[in-house]
Amino acid sequence: MSSDPVVRKVTDAQTLRALAHPVRIAIIEELVFGGPLTATEVGDRIGESATTCSFHLRQLARYGFVEEAGGGKGRARPWRLTSIGFSIGAHDDAESEIAADALLRVIRERQLARFEEWLRSKASYSREWRRAADSSEYLFYLTVEELQQLSHDLHAILRPRFRERLTRPELRPSGALPVEMLIFSYPIQPPAAIGDKAPGQQ
Repeated sequence: MSSDPVVRKVTDAQTLRALAHPVRIAIIEELVFGGPLTATEVGDRIGESATTCSFHLRQLARYGFVEEAGGGKGRARPWRLTSIGFSIGAHDDAESEIAADALLRVIRERQLARFEEWLRSKASYSREWRRAADSSEYLFYLTVEELQQLSHDLHAILRPRFRERLTRPELRPSGALPVEMLIFSYPIQPPAAIGDKAPGQQ
């Protein structure tokens, strides 16, 4: 993997379906956190057998998401990610749309479970961490173009910051913890029918 890994964009239905498995997403997450790991090491971290993890690692390798890191043999071979992560790209066909939605549900369920775990365990963190952690909601009235621009602006701010620390532990300052930030944006009312007036308009 290069010293400046990129985020892989996934758009085709076959690859999206291949990713949409809780064990495979869990393996990817652990490789992000732990660096190169063997099937046994991954299994110990996610509560699955080495045999199960070995199978799913081979499937992830088949689709180009992981590769052998060198050294070891059999289930003692370490694996690493080929990119810093992946994003779900734009897709216009129904098959890819369905596959992308299935993958997103797997990912979001795991992320929201981690948020629930934070709520249960936050008393064990220092006051500073509890104050620094955030859970906010904002409501805007936006056009499609404005929402696109807002998302672009947020990503432009967040994407470059601290990225190198994912792959270069020596850059992490003392006391740094892995922090997950989720950003959801979605309309909460259906679009008005053509010719209908928006709420509040005369």
